[in-house]
Amino acid sequence: MCDNIRDLFKNRFGLVIQEDAPYHIALTHSSYMNEKKMEELEDNERIEYLGDAVLELLVSTYLYKHYPQLPEGDLSRMRALIVCEDSFSLRCKECGFDQFIRLGHGEEANGGRKRPSLLCDLFEAVVGALYLDLGLDAVEEFLKQTVYPKIESGEFKDHRDNKTALQEELQKNGQIHLSYEIVKETGPSHQKNFDVEVSLNGQVIGHGSGSSKKMAEQAAAKEALDKVEKQK
Repeated sequence: MCDNIRDLFKNRFGLVIQEDAPYHIALTHSSYMNEKKMEELEDNERIEYLGDAVLELLVSTYLYKHYPQLPEGDLSRMRALIVCEDSFSLRCKECGFDQFIRLGHGEEANGGRKRPSLLCDLFEAVVGALYLDLGLDAVEEFLKQTVYPKIESGEFKDHRDNKTALQEELQKNGQIHLSYEIVKETGPSHQKNFDVEVSLNGQVIGHGSGSSKKMAEQAAAKEALDKVEKQK
C-alpha cells in the first residue's frame, strides 16, 4: 500500500516520502479497523483533522497573497468553495488516493470508495500525513500541483455558497437570525444521511439533505434561496 503511494508522490509530484507510518494511518478507514478488530491500528480521523487545518491555512494564505483587491468577505466565500467536500473529493480522485484506502468489506460493498464525504476526508488525511512527514513546504508544493491551478483556472468563480448568499439576500431587509438544525439522521455510521431545516427568526424556510451536515445545510439554504428569489 505505502509502496504504491510512495511511487505516486515521487513520480507525479516529485516528493519523496520518508516515513511510512503517517500514510498507513491516512489510508486506514474506521470501517477497516473495526472489522479487523486490531486495537493497534489507528484510523484516519485524527490525521484528517490535522490535514484540514493545514489546508485551510495554506489556501487562506494563497488567497490573501493572490487576491489583494478582495475584501475579507469575498476571500472567505472563495475559501469556503475550495476547502469543502465537493472540491476535495474531486481532488482525491484526481490524485488517485481512492485506489489505496483500506475499507471494511461493508463499506466497500456500499460504495464507500466513491462516497464524496469519505474521499474528502481521505484527501485531508493524506495532506495531514504529508505535513507530518515532510513539513509545510512539501504540502505547499503538493497544492501548487493540485489545488492552486484549479483556483487560477477560475473553477470556483461560478459556484455559489448558498448559505452566504441566503444570509446576504435576507439581510437586505434588516437584521435577521438564520439557524440550521439537523432534524433527522439515517443510515449506518459509515453511510449517514442528514436532513436539515433552516429557519429565519424561528420560522422554517427551507429543507435539505445530504451525506454530510455541510451538504445538507447547503441544500436547505438553496431551497430557501430559491423561494426568496421567486418572491421578488
